[in-house]
Amino acid sequence: MFFALIVGHAIADFALQGEFLSIAKNRHASLDRFFGKSPAPKGVWVHALTAHALIHVAPVWLITGSVALGVVELVLHWLIDFAKCEGWTSFTVDQLLHLVCKALYVGLLLGGMSLP
Repeated sequence: MFFALIVGHAIADFALQGEFLSIAKNRHASLDRFFGKSPAPKGVWVHALTAHALIHVAPVWLITGSVALGVVELVLHWLIDFAKCEGWTSFTVDQLLHLVCKALYVGLLLGGMSLP
């Protein structure tokens, strides 16, 4: 299950994260290449970061069968990526934290925790 979650993470974080989400999820990034002379919609970063985190819900939910872990993934992925975008963590720490989350999910399930 851990291996499947890592594969799901790699697909969601790299293959399914296009250029727009990868840039727009950072509230400090310039979005001129996407909006040209028009200003970017206010708060677009919240929508982009949330959309990116929602993409990560799918593999966690499908692999673990737990909606609750999917919701936990949504919140944790959002917070971890926000921290990276703020410069509080590096890319390496960001990826390590995502993998730790997956290990915790497996540990909870193997430990017998029943999650909806």
